[in-house]
Amino acid sequence: MREHRGVSREELQQSALVAVAVLLVLGVVAAWSVLIPGVSAWENIVVALIGSLKITGPVAAAFAAWVAVRRRRATGDRSLTTWQAVRAPLAILVVVMGSYTATVLVLAVKIMLSEQAGRLLPSGLIMGVSGLALYVTIGWVTGWLLPWTITPVFAGLGCYGLFSWLADGSTWADRLAPTTREPYDLFQGLSAAAFTDQTLWLLGVSAALLLGWAAVVTRQALVLAAALLAVLAAGTGVARLLGEPRQVTVQRVVYSCQEWPIMVCVHPGMRTGLDELGAAFVKIASRLAGTPGEFSRVEQRPRRDNVVLPPGVVPVHVDDLSAGFADRAADEFVESLAKECDGTPADGYRDIVTAWLRGEPLPGGPLPEHQYAAAWFSGLTESQRRGWLRLHYADFTGCRLQSTHFGAQATPGEQPQGSPQDTRDTRREPRHARTDRPADGGRDEGAGGPDDRAAGDRLDRSPRAERLQQAPEAPEDVRFARPAVPPGPGSAGQPRRRVGDEPRGHRDGAGREQGPRAERRDGGARGQAPGHGARP
Repeated sequence: MREHRGVSREELQQSALVAVAVLLVLGVVAAWSVLIPGVSAWENIVVALIGSLKITGPVAAAFAAWVAVRRRRATGDRSLTTWQAVRAPLAILVVVMGSYTATVLVLAVKIMLSEQAGRLLPSGLIMGVSGLALYVTIGWVTGWLLPWTITPVFAGLGCYGLFSWLADGSTWADRLAPTTREPYDLFQGLSAAAFTDQTLWLLGVSAALLLGWAAVVTRQALVLAAALLAVLAAGTGVARLLGEPRQVTVQRVVYSCQEWPIMVCVHPGMRTGLDELGAAFVKIASRLAGTPGEFSRVEQRPRRDNVVLPPGVVPVHVDDLSAGFADRAADEFVESLAKECDGTPADGYRDIVTAWLRGEPLPGGPLPEHQYAAAWFSGLTESQRRGWLRLHYADFTGCRLQSTHFGAQATPGEQPQGSPQDTRDTRREPRHARTDRPADGGRDEGAGGPDDRAAGDRLDRSPRAERLQQAPEAPEDVRFARPAVPPGPGSAGQPRRRVGDEPRGHRDGAGREQGPRAERRDGGARGQAPGHGARP
């Protein structure tokens, strides 16, 4: 029996060394995968260490079950003292804690290489140890009660499935698992009180299981009384956990900001992403300048925050600093400017504007009207586009863009989505037409096309826009790069002369018009507007 026990002790030592190495590798890999990319904060380290228990915990349970099966076979039905009963599981817990400590030291090297924001919570590290204690206890009791060869596999898979189910659940039971609440938010931080209550629950239930098993094996009433005390401690921890509010308030943080060319502020743990985030939002800010959506400050906010920010401040959401984080934040912000227009032609026009704001190629759209609008919009300069957006920002955000906004006539089925007083009869007067003709006899610009572009130039007060206004006026199609449209039947280089049109007469010294048109007008022709000939 002694030889058998000696062999078992040597095998246990060798197995302990192997377990430490395996748990260390798994712990580092699992913790590294839980780390939020690019975030330099103590809370990130604590969450990563606790998150590694999802992999290392079941492995520790399987190792404890394997040792318990071999010890049960070696012991048989012999009676054991309390120390003999609990010595082996405590030794396994020490081995597992050694691997956990080694994982902490490996992550500490990363911590020393960079400055960390926030604060380190020792209660979070202790909670991780208490979680490992629960895994080891479950594995040991399972291996002792079921001394089968396949039991370690069942113990590991069972622990993984049980605690994964508890952690992913939406009920109060997710607080009982040795994990942190997900998704983790840097702005909410970690609660030291919650870690303390969770530690009390985990250590209480672990002690209750281990001492209850020892009381059955040793048949000692004192051990059973200690197990009942452990049950009370576990119940106290559960009551305190369930009494905590589920929604943790957002903590006040001191932002890390970059002041030029616009103010960009992020969580101090993400300050390394300021340059890239600022570069992504500078172009958007310049294109929204002068519109109701203009801003001069970009501020990172938590996703579940509904605080109304002052004018000129826009919230952005940055979950991590992985590759492309700035583009994702910019796309999300641009998409939030205008509501979705699913199932309407306005959605294609909205995509044209949002693509320009993001700095992407303009999409053609599913309809010919969208392709015409994209070609028209691409012919504008940047200053003209900014002026156009200033004029039609409300229509853009309210999902009311139409073909008339892009230099085309209204198409059937396009109806503005707004209040009744905003709608007009597009057959008689286009949406943006001006019915008052200039007094100096100049050209009256119609809706959508040149009028929008010229108005955009007037709204843009840059020196370049002023020089464009002072330049000689070019023909309409050349000035605004209108897409070429083939002439219709009967059109010619000169306008057709209508029947009855006659040349205008001259005016006398008193300013009265002389000639055939004046004589016919004086004759009392009714229904004819001045300046028009008679109908055939």
